[in-house]
Amino acid sequence: MARRTVLALLAVAACARARSTDPSLEVPEAPAPAARVASNILRADYAGSSVCADCHADIHAVWTQSPMHRMTRVARDRSIEAPFDGATLQVGADTATMETRGGKRYVTVEAAAQGRRVYRVTKVIGGRYREDYVGVDVTDADDPARAWNVERVLPVSFVFSNRAWRYKGYSVMVRERPGLLVRVAWSRTCIGCHNTLPAITMFYDDLAGPDAPAYQGRTSELLPPSRAWRLEPLDQRALVTAIADEVVRIGGKALDVEQPLSTFLRQAIGETRTHFGGADLIEVGIGCEACHGGAAEHVADPEVLPSFELRSSLVRAVPPTRDVSPAQWVNRACLRCHTVLFTEYPWTWEGGRRDDAQPGGSTTNSGEARDFNLGGCATQLSCVACHDPHGEDRPEALAALATMDGNAVCTTCHAALASASGLRAHTHHAPGEGSACLGCHMPKKNMGLGYDLVRYHRIGAPTDTNRVQADRPLECALCHRDKTVAELAGTMERWWGKRYDRAELIALYGDLDANVIGATLARGKPHEQAVAIGVLGERGGPGDIAALVPFLEHEYPLVRYYAARALERLGGPP
Repeated sequence: MARRTVLALLAVAACARARSTDPSLEVPEAPAPAARVASNILRADYAGSSVCADCHADIHAVWTQSPMHRMTRVARDRSIEAPFDGATLQVGADTATMETRGGKRYVTVEAAAQGRRVYRVTKVIGGRYREDYVGVDVTDADDPARAWNVERVLPVSFVFSNRAWRYKGYSVMVRERPGLLVRVAWSRTCIGCHNTLPAITMFYDDLAGPDAPAYQGRTSELLPPSRAWRLEPLDQRALVTAIADEVVRIGGKALDVEQPLSTFLRQAIGETRTHFGGADLIEVGIGCEACHGGAAEHVADPEVLPSFELRSSLVRAVPPTRDVSPAQWVNRACLRCHTVLFTEYPWTWEGGRRDDAQPGGSTTNSGEARDFNLGGCATQLSCVACHDPHGEDRPEALAALATMDGNAVCTTCHAALASASGLRAHTHHAPGEGSACLGCHMPKKNMGLGYDLVRYHRIGAPTDTNRVQADRPLECALCHRDKTVAELAGTMERWWGKRYDRAELIALYGDLDANVIGATLARGKPHEQAVAIGVLGERGGPGDIAALVPFLEHEYPLVRYYAARALERLGGPP
């Protein structure tokens, strides 16, 4: 049954893609609101994932063990991968000790800024590549007020790829931290995207506008207007009443529904930031309705089907294109969370900056849906064409997508490239030797969670001018690591009729005769250096070790971890 459902989703996405190549194929538009709109955004609209098991037992069984569903879970013996065997982690002069006592996990933090505090682990976040932890301060066990303090995000992560502890913040591009601090409340940070909330609680900032304060429900789409969805009130009076009711439900104060909408929404954000907590979740972890929308009416009447489309008489989602495809509704569900472009790291791909009006693509994990929506296929291709929405992506299935077999996803629209001759003319590579679509159009140049490079999801081409003249390294060098700037630029110009500004290339690499990967190591921005390091780790040899060693002292810890991983691959364990 799970397979049939996935195939059905793929069929919807393929049908949407075919629209661009077959004008005779009619794809139904998003259904017009009926007289009775099946609402799927209010707290009362949610039924919880457990009721889905009655009719969708196979899917539900797979889902309960999926990384998505287990993104947040209550800490129990079988839910924690890390050993908690007394290991310590030092950051500056501060230390954290992870241990097990009486079957429970504890993190003891000894920090100059906060003294010695003991935290009992209450929740686990993640579990595919690493684990993060949430805990309560139990230092003063005899004081009930201390023993049941606010659940806080603990400053340690356990990384599976090297079975090692790491400071939590070092999964992204932040500079060296002076020590360990436990400050951030779980209910004000990770809770939004890693659990199931009523959809309406995640809309306040979208309705209030770009200057809205940050809060649990805020996501960082940072998409240009041509790619961004927007929300439009349909019944403002009823909408503010529903939001006011939700604020009171979580313990906030009664809000004046007669005040201007922008003022009202800012107050709702403030109350939500202060009062929303674990008890206010629809369920811990990502449940069925986090993607499919509230399904209480579907449970009561199976003829009322759940939908990726936002359905409400209070507000509607306005798509970025005139004609919205089924694929776009699926992608919007993914975009709500897989859209991260965060931390103070200033740089993005395409030579952009985080604070630009239209920043480029993300350089680390977790921004895949945002990057995908910046690319050329987001209106016709959905995320589920490649990813299993209900279970865990099998490594062998993902690996197959990066081969000639995976080209079938692309040739649904690009039919001319399905033949060997058409593919060879397009790629200038023999089929099977550099002719996999993903190799060039989704290159491995982003920093993943396990110290391996992962695919950049902004679908484009290595010949795009802004990638050639604004980013290092030239993407062709990810496979052709021995080539110079002049060789690769000249080949792209000759094969695809392009023309690149040599002055721009010299500014990036210093010399047209420079080796692309070597010059990126020497002159690149930190995220570009990480790519070069990753390439050498996968395609280099013992002769590259000397060039990598200095990066063990890089100002960005994440780059250091990539250097250590590359050195282990080239020279064995240290």
